[in-house]
Amino acid sequence: MSNIDQSLKEMMAIDGSIGAAIVDYGSGMALGVMGNSKALDLQIAAAGNTEVMRAKMRTMEQLSLNDTIEDILITLARQYHIIRPLSGRNGQGLFMYMALDRERANLALARHHLRRIEENTEV
Repeated sequence: MSNIDQSLKEMMAIDGSIGAAIVDYGSGMALGVMGNSKALDLQIAAAGNTEVMRAKMRTMEQLSLNDTIEDILITLARQYHIIRPLSGRNGQGLFMYMALDRERANLALARHHLRRIEENTEV
């Protein structure tokens, strides 16, 4: 099992990764961040993506969808942003967030790696 720092290092090792965070969506606070881009403020991204996560969960509840979120993908012209809730018993209320450079990343492979990291993350 990986802790937060190890999980962030693994997220940053994914080809094209420019930033990663593990976030508490109850408070919007990042438990850990790691990145190599001065153009991406991960604290602001954590807080903003908390609102995305909350909105999706609220919508699912209003629609009475008996399902879980695997991940949320936001596609920008130059980046991919992936939000993935932690599903382990200690991960309730947390999500992983990562930003990828669209020119250098393989989206399918990044999602595969992120799923594996999420399964091994223990908070």
